[in-house]
Amino acid sequence: MLIFSRLVGAGLIVSACSLVAPAGCGGGGGSSLSAPSPAPSQALRANSALTVPSGFYVEAIANVGGARQLAAASNGDLLLGTTGTSIAVVPNAENDGAANAPKTLITLPEGPAQGIALGQNGTLYAGTNTGVWSIPYMPGALSAPSATKIAAIRTGPIAPNSDGDVHSTSSLIASGTTLYVGVGSSCNACTEVDPTRASVQAMKLDGSGMHTYATRIRNPIAFTVDSATGMVFAGGAGQDDLSLGHPYEYLDGLTSHPAVADYGWPVCEENHVAYTAGANCANTIQPIIEFPAYSTIIGAAYYPASTSGTYAFPAAFRGGIFVSMHGSWHATGGIPIVPPHVAFVPMNGDHPAKAVNWSDATAQWTDFFTGFQSAGGSRIGRTTGIAVGARGSLFVADDQSGTIYRIRPGIRP
Repeated sequence: MLIFSRLVGAGLIVSACSLVAPAGCGGGGGSSLSAPSPAPSQALRANSALTVPSGFYVEAIANVGGARQLAAASNGDLLLGTTGTSIAVVPNAENDGAANAPKTLITLPEGPAQGIALGQNGTLYAGTNTGVWSIPYMPGALSAPSATKIAAIRTGPIAPNSDGDVHSTSSLIASGTTLYVGVGSSCNACTEVDPTRASVQAMKLDGSGMHTYATRIRNPIAFTVDSATGMVFAGGAGQDDLSLGHPYEYLDGLTSHPAVADYGWPVCEENHVAYTAGANCANTIQPIIEFPAYSTIIGAAYYPASTSGTYAFPAAFRGGIFVSMHGSWHATGGIPIVPPHVAFVPMNGDHPAKAVNWSDATAQWTDFFTGFQSAGGSRIGRTTGIAVGARGSLFVADDQSGTIYRIRPGIRP
């Protein structure tokens, strides 16, 4: 399949339709959907440059412009947040063959509508720049009638004398009767004046009782939960412009710590390392899973050990965490641009199978879904949201091309 691309500034823009559909084209960076068309009998092969381990295959099942966080419904549908104001649904994403054409589930009053999470009460939650929204939803619905703002975030000003409001997204995860909301910082490295920024807020499912659960966590975009234990994991994207190859980025067992968990940004990182002279890092959190600097962790999915659907992964991958990384936006300090990819972290319960190696941020995980970046740095996509489907498939979103990928074990039919 041909890929048609053009350079714009310093970035590579890839035609969404060249990756997904032989006809019709959804935008690559907004929230518009591909034009509806009859679903083919078989999902399309993914670009041949993309690779998964032996014993798996990958297909392209949909195109949604600016696709970000994913949530898998119990009936096999797939819900998607976007960089625009729309939340989309891909009906029958867990079909044996192709999924149905994506549809707009609802358009919110503001964006980016990138953060979504399913609760246990017939509700879909969404996070935008300034709010948390509750949306009535039952699996199988192709539209939602309304959205209610249940909590306000980013209610204060950006940090003074900083590099501006650089993180506009909010991510969510529901665990039991608690909703957790990750709110990115207003800057690369600063002291926030708005207590909801660079934090994880916790609240009841109706939005009441909002309080800070974690603080000084620069940009907590990735969330996942171990459905067996309720443990919530949160990913942190590290700051720029520090020493070569640091700080590492991390995924940590957020709810293994009592509130208020202090992750130390911007003065403390990693294993209590002070990046500002005189900083006291003795009581800051030391994360349990580390990734190289500039990986930009966007999504995570705990693959349940109990999964037994038609497309359940082999036992070696069950009970582990898949982590989606957007890649770096620039090369710095002699470090080449970090490629987008999906990694797999083997787990023993809610702890990584291998302890952190503070001299090697690649020791705890292996690559699983790769090939998005050439040796010269050109990209055909950037991975974002990730979710485990009702029948065991692994879904991965890409906000550059808008492609939604489906990964399954076995040989492609």
